[in-house]
Amino acid sequence: MSKVPAITLNNGVAMPQLGFGVWQVPDDEAFTAVGHALDAGYRSIDTAAVYGNEEGTGKALAASGVPRDELFVTTKLWNSDHGYDATLRAFDQSLTRLGLEYVDLYLIHWPLPSRDEYVATYRALEKIHQEGRARAIGVSNFQIHHLKRLLDETSVVPAVDQIELHPQLQQAEARAFHAGHRIATEAWSPLGQGRGLLEDATVARVAAKHGRTPAQVVLRWHLQLGNVVIPKSVTPSRIRENIDVFDFELDDADLAEFARLDAGRRLGPDPDTFDVGA
Repeated sequence: MSKVPAITLNNGVAMPQLGFGVWQVPDDEAFTAVGHALDAGYRSIDTAAVYGNEEGTGKALAASGVPRDELFVTTKLWNSDHGYDATLRAFDQSLTRLGLEYVDLYLIHWPLPSRDEYVATYRALEKIHQEGRARAIGVSNFQIHHLKRLLDETSVVPAVDQIELHPQLQQAEARAFHAGHRIATEAWSPLGQGRGLLEDATVARVAAKHGRTPAQVVLRWHLQLGNVVIPKSVTPSRIRENIDVFDFELDDADLAEFARLDAGRRLGPDPDTFDVGA
């Protein structure tokens, strides 16, 4: 049984607060990595059409023996498939590759403002949700102004906004907006992509204090903030390490130290200008 607590999304669907991401995992490696994650107790798996590993992910889910109703599967629509009809076709293709009859969460991967089709695209997600083929729908990399337009022009409040979020980019304004509209904040690159965060002196000091690894205290910070988090690894020991974060807590002094790490440092693209694959 998984020891990961669940949050309740704004439509009543339960989502594990910690999941397993497969970004940059080749399709032939996804089968093994997802299998290790499921063995370690993960039940939420996050993939995307553009990752090119939906097929390997789906095969791992099928081979795991874990009942479908115990799994939470997320995938995402890529930029080349924005638009109402294209979105419906792309979703069918993702389901086929995953070998599933439904997903638990379907997200628009990027707002792609240069094409200005994300409202029509989201309306296709609403249809998919209404048909029961996605238990929840949401977005990824949407800024507040993108969300406001969706709230004004569509009828289903996104359940999730998956954004770049780590101690060096804490996204306080976005998290506050999400909370005000009961949108769950999900963090991608929660460990800072291995680009210096885990070597930071503050993180190291907090880790030593608790007898934990830097990655574990960063993940714990996310969880205590209320973020949903999806760390990625293909190393079995790290896969197990990343889920072993539910038997300790950071104290107020630790959280204050982490708050001072916020540098507004974005590692990934700017959602207002990113249009790769459009």
